[in-house]
Amino acid sequence: MNLDEIQQIFFQECEEGLGALETAFADLKRDRHDDETINTVFRSVHSIKGGAGAFGHERLQHFSHHYETLLDLIRNGTLPLSEPLIDLIVAAFDTLADHVAAARGEGGMPADQAMLDRLAAAAQGEIGGTVAAVAEPEPVADIAFAAPTSDVAAAALDDFDALFAMLEDPAPAAEPAGPAEWIVSVHPGPRAFDHGAEPMLALRELSRMGGRTLAADLSELPQLDGLDAERAYIGVTMALPGTLDEEDIRAVFDFADPQCRLTVTRADPAMAFAEPELVVEPAIAEPMADVIPLPVAAPAPVSPPVAAPTPAPVIAAPVPVAAPAPAPAAPPAPVVSVVEAASSPRVAAAAAQTIRVDLDKLDRLVNLVGELVITQAMLAQRLSENEMGSIPELSDLDHLTRELQDSTMAIRAQPMKTVFSRVPRIIRELEVETGKRVRLEVEGEMTEVDKTVVERIGEPLTHLIRNAVDHGLETPADRKAAGKDGEGVVTLSAAHQSGRIVITVADDGRGIDRARVKAKAIERGIIAPDAQLSEEEIDNLIFAPGFSTAAVVSNISGRGVGMDVVRKNIQALGGRIGIQSELGKGSSFSLSLPLTLAVLDGMIVTVGDQTFVIPLTHIVESLRPGIDEVHVVGGQSPLLDVRGTYVPVHRVGEQLGVTGAIAKPENAVLIVVESDQGQAVLMVDSIQDQRQVVVKSLEANYRAIHGLAGATILGDGRVALILDVDALIGRWRRDGRGPSAFLEDMAA
Repeated sequence: MNLDEIQQIFFQECEEGLGALETAFADLKRDRHDDETINTVFRSVHSIKGGAGAFGHERLQHFSHHYETLLDLIRNGTLPLSEPLIDLIVAAFDTLADHVAAARGEGGMPADQAMLDRLAAAAQGEIGGTVAAVAEPEPVADIAFAAPTSDVAAAALDDFDALFAMLEDPAPAAEPAGPAEWIVSVHPGPRAFDHGAEPMLALRELSRMGGRTLAADLSELPQLDGLDAERAYIGVTMALPGTLDEEDIRAVFDFADPQCRLTVTRADPAMAFAEPELVVEPAIAEPMADVIPLPVAAPAPVSPPVAAPTPAPVIAAPVPVAAPAPAPAAPPAPVVSVVEAASSPRVAAAAAQTIRVDLDKLDRLVNLVGELVITQAMLAQRLSENEMGSIPELSDLDHLTRELQDSTMAIRAQPMKTVFSRVPRIIRELEVETGKRVRLEVEGEMTEVDKTVVERIGEPLTHLIRNAVDHGLETPADRKAAGKDGEGVVTLSAAHQSGRIVITVADDGRGIDRARVKAKAIERGIIAPDAQLSEEEIDNLIFAPGFSTAAVVSNISGRGVGMDVVRKNIQALGGRIGIQSELGKGSSFSLSLPLTLAVLDGMIVTVGDQTFVIPLTHIVESLRPGIDEVHVVGGQSPLLDVRGTYVPVHRVGEQLGVTGAIAKPENAVLIVVESDQGQAVLMVDSIQDQRQVVVKSLEANYRAIHGLAGATILGDGRVALILDVDALIGRWRRDGRGPSAFLEDMAA
């Protein structure tokens, strides 16, 4: 694994951390100011800071450090958590997210100086009430990224002299106060540099946290002729303030190489971890300064107080003490025992319960399982032709194949929380732009859906949220005049219904003014002045291209492109959108989407000499009509009487240009379907089967064709086209010209 791959893992961890922050901020907004929520916020920012330092993202690390300083003051109770302070840390989160995006190369570097000034002022108690000024702790070692452009600082990343300088000149030991110090012993694995794990970066981070160097373990350092410059040999033991959390110390090594040996223990107050008499100071100082930056573990002259003639295996840097005393002849065993100790059981116990798999590998697995399903169907077809279709092994194979396919698709499933986590920031930005007060309520965020759907639902969902705040909710003054609370409510929910996922965006605002919508549609020439429309048809006018009721064009709305984009994107996902609205009480937009775009349950039908698949999610019922159930009015398309309701019949063969299709409805099979435009009837020759099929993209293998959602391979090896019901019926009703529009698309 190279450095770029490890960095991608860091960015994935950042996304998870930002998601955890969004959840925690939502809890804080609901007055849930418990310690665990505050600690979650602090830990997430701290982890991002540690990883940013490890990969050299100095601006991200710099901002995270100041953000973390304020959060630490809140965490330890120095600053009381107030509403203005919550607003500040939430606003700082947005800047942090921009920094993460910039580090990934997905945007420019944010201008963060104003936010840094606000964070510094808040740390001094200038927000949320009168609080004693809190000074930011001074760094122990002057190695902070205060000047990111420094060539010296950049060059020091690979400079071994910097490591030994830190070991030779440790900070003076402070008087013990409070909890006992932490003793941290770290020995990088021999192939640390192969994993992109730079030990110096972790040691610098420990220094910033108040650490001081106690000893260096040179026991694994070979002779000069056996030295490999690409291997790590030196271990370091440091002392850190006892007020730190052990989890924060271990977080510094989240991206360390797998073979790194790490121990974090409390120091014994009864024994000082300083053995200056064990240090061979002349043996280190001269060779480092005059010969080479790496000392050789060879016998060296020892100062007179040390009587042992044997060369010491461990050479520790001097640690000054307040009152030196004659040293007893003590062996260096305490240092060796800490450095060579095994990794903490806590690290071993933290074995990952999940693994990260490259999406391309997962897609290949899904494709292979799809091919397996097709092959299984072909095998079943062949056995049926040879009168062996009823053997029990075939039934078992069908069951196992279906279960394997479901399990594979479940691997690709992601919770809607991935998308919902972006909404709070959109709400905050809209509050600033509109001057409205909005409370977001989220339900069903752990509802899972295929990753492809999650990736493509973001844009339409953003348009719906912006529409709900800008058009749906009233201003605080208007709400109070209408007897409502000044704070509007936007509800975002997700749930599984009948094998699909239904995402709902609702608001408690003014609702749709249908008279105004109709008047605007007439003004823009979308409908005729004398058009007679139902409430549902008027509601659907807001999806017309170029339609908008906004009085002025703003950054949010007014150009008439938002809702049109929503409908097109939802239809491209094989979904439908519905509207429910009551004037003065609010509106609700429901998106009904398939759980996955890779497979679908369909009804296989024949039209002439062609075979098509109709998705079962659209089908209401199928029937063979009687002569008296089909009526033709004014020479137009026939109408089917469905329990007192007349539904138009669309001849699929005629619309798709298929020859040899049955012409009379009474001789055909009529399938009642539900579409965005309401119910309709598709006329086909016969129904062959009902089964789950694997969807193959026409766009990826040929090109997009209006009216067709994709293709699949049947058990007999033939290719069947999957009908896009919404597109077919929508085009038929708009054109009223039969198959010509579709055939033009085919010929284009």
